[in-house]
Amino acid sequence: MSEAFGRLHPAVQHHVVNSLGWRSLRPLQEQSIEPVLAGHHALLGAPTAGGKTEAALFPLLSRMMSERWSGLSVLYICPLRALLNNLLPRVQTYAILLGRTAAMWHGDVGASERKRLLADPPDVLLTTPESIEAMFLSRRTDATALLRNVQAVVVDEIHAFAADDRGWHLQAVLARLDELTGREVQRLGLTATVGNPDWLVEWLACGGERPAVAVMADGDAQGPPDLTVDWVQSVPNAARVVSKLHRGEKRLVFADSRSRVEEFAAELRAAGTTVFVSHSSLSRDDRHQAEKAFAETRDCVIVSTSTLELGIDVGDLDRVIQLGAPATVASLQQRMGRTGRRPGSRKNCLFLATSEMELLQAVALCRLIGQGWVEPLVAPPRPTHLLAHQALARVLADGRMGRSRWPGPIGRVAKAAGLGPVLTSAVLDHMVKDGVLIEDAEFVQIGEEGERRYGRRHFMDVTSLFLTEPLMTVRWGQREIGTLDPSSLLAREGQRSTVLLGGKAWGVEEVEWNRRLVWVVPADDPGKSRWNGGGRALSAKVCDAIREVAAADDPANVRLSKRTAAKLGEIRLEMSWATSGATTLEYEELRERTTWWTFAGGKANHVLSAALTAAGIDVMGRDDLQITMTKRRSASKLREACADLAGVAETLDVPPAQRDAVKFGDALTEAEVERLVRARQADVVGASEAVTMQAISVAAT
Repeated sequence: MSEAFGRLHPAVQHHVVNSLGWRSLRPLQEQSIEPVLAGHHALLGAPTAGGKTEAALFPLLSRMMSERWSGLSVLYICPLRALLNNLLPRVQTYAILLGRTAAMWHGDVGASERKRLLADPPDVLLTTPESIEAMFLSRRTDATALLRNVQAVVVDEIHAFAADDRGWHLQAVLARLDELTGREVQRLGLTATVGNPDWLVEWLACGGERPAVAVMADGDAQGPPDLTVDWVQSVPNAARVVSKLHRGEKRLVFADSRSRVEEFAAELRAAGTTVFVSHSSLSRDDRHQAEKAFAETRDCVIVSTSTLELGIDVGDLDRVIQLGAPATVASLQQRMGRTGRRPGSRKNCLFLATSEMELLQAVALCRLIGQGWVEPLVAPPRPTHLLAHQALARVLADGRMGRSRWPGPIGRVAKAAGLGPVLTSAVLDHMVKDGVLIEDAEFVQIGEEGERRYGRRHFMDVTSLFLTEPLMTVRWGQREIGTLDPSSLLAREGQRSTVLLGGKAWGVEEVEWNRRLVWVVPADDPGKSRWNGGGRALSAKVCDAIREVAAADDPANVRLSKRTAAKLGEIRLEMSWATSGATTLEYEELRERTTWWTFAGGKANHVLSAALTAAGIDVMGRDDLQITMTKRRSASKLREACADLAGVAETLDVPPAQRDAVKFGDALTEAEVERLVRARQADVVGASEAVTMQAISVAAT
């Protein structure tokens, strides 16, 4: 073992070598020892299966032993309950070896187990930000008694938090934890490869006084991943390929919607393939059983949304297959990281494209992988709804809050988010004016309107910063199958609905709308299920890579099947005008319309379309790659129309559905909600780059 290993507590050293049988530590585990023992905030990064959990826990357990920490000392936070369930046995093993304890607390943990944990707190608690918020809010939990001894927090899969509003909620919870403990609790973030680790560790530290360092282990020693793209045209064809290909292997298939997961799993089952399903709308028991069965079975397939993208252990995996293409390189990296864990194997991914856009996107992502590029993480801008959420949470938790104590510890988070003191104060003022809160003798407490919207009857709504879908629970007898959108129950008159859940068809027997229950029985009819949620806008970088692929640039790091190469040839003939580093104005004389191929991404094209519309140009439609307009349009006229993109971005139209999607938006002014939405939907930089590029005018063929 190394010199760094010798700095660990003797008991930790002993059990790593003798109880676990380890002969060496992995690179990140070596490199993390010094900064973690020193009490620094640290981002610990390594490829999937790089030993990140141990890189955090071994030195923390050493500190626990050396400094004689007592009571609940370490919080281990994950974005998914399934990941917590998966990690608990491992963490318990390490804790028990040292005479310590570890336990778990989340929404699925029963009241009796929580009562036991409160009476005898573990040394390490695995949990979620929402569960910690619930501890602060609950009158049955003495959060101060439970959490006052916490010395360190580990945030697993921190990249999944930082790019989402849950990250801001996490920051607020950690800031309040610092206040509760009276100390700046050490923060450790665990991540796979990210494009901007220095930014991420700064975000993690959130203006704290402890030194903050990024410890990123070297990349894979396996070499480049094994990437293949196949053109299959349809989901049934994709199922036939998977059912016949790689027989005898364990295959994990990703699809980017629950509906598609269900459709694909049903096709595989019809083809005689042993198939399991995992997504967020399956019941906890069904999902857990599927993941357990998949881990123990050899020749099988599991079809999943991004729920299995993170570090959940599904056993010794042979192959990752992607139906279509993910939106980001980071997501692809996470998914490929599920493979290549055996000596002599490589990470791999087979793309099965069912549309031309999926084909271009898959090859483009492979191109970016070959260049070593990964998206830089960006936190969601202007999270003013967090301020409303935290004001409510504090008032509901304590009964009242001194006006002078606002924003208190949340001010540190607000500053990191770019929310100044004037705006922070204005949010509270509006909540008082609107009756959500009332002010009395320098104290703020819940008002009548606040009680109606967010009071104890709606207690659980205040534990999170994201909206949950209004779904129907599906039951077969006493067994809960999962949840689905009410639109799945629509059927022609005289016919019963048939839905898909778990890759199986279920006939709807009865619907109890008032209880949001659907009673079903197994069915042989083909079914379909729906859930809300649209596709994610592609970034300018991914769209630019698509332009390069269309311009006949085949990346060297990917294998293209014969039918893929043939289809790409057809696409390139149709897009023969595609030119590296340039946009294209394609005029169709017969339809009298111009298509501006910007390759700028959905958010940039949103801004450009609004600018064109404001200038009197009739925009017919847009997507990630192009904007279609009536009549012939010149590059000079388009540039003239797009002269003030920043101003246009500040006045983008915000549909009611987008306003309603902002949780706690009803506690803000309508104008502030619209500013929040606009800040997240506009890419002014990408739009400006598209305008300044050379524009080539061509006639449609």
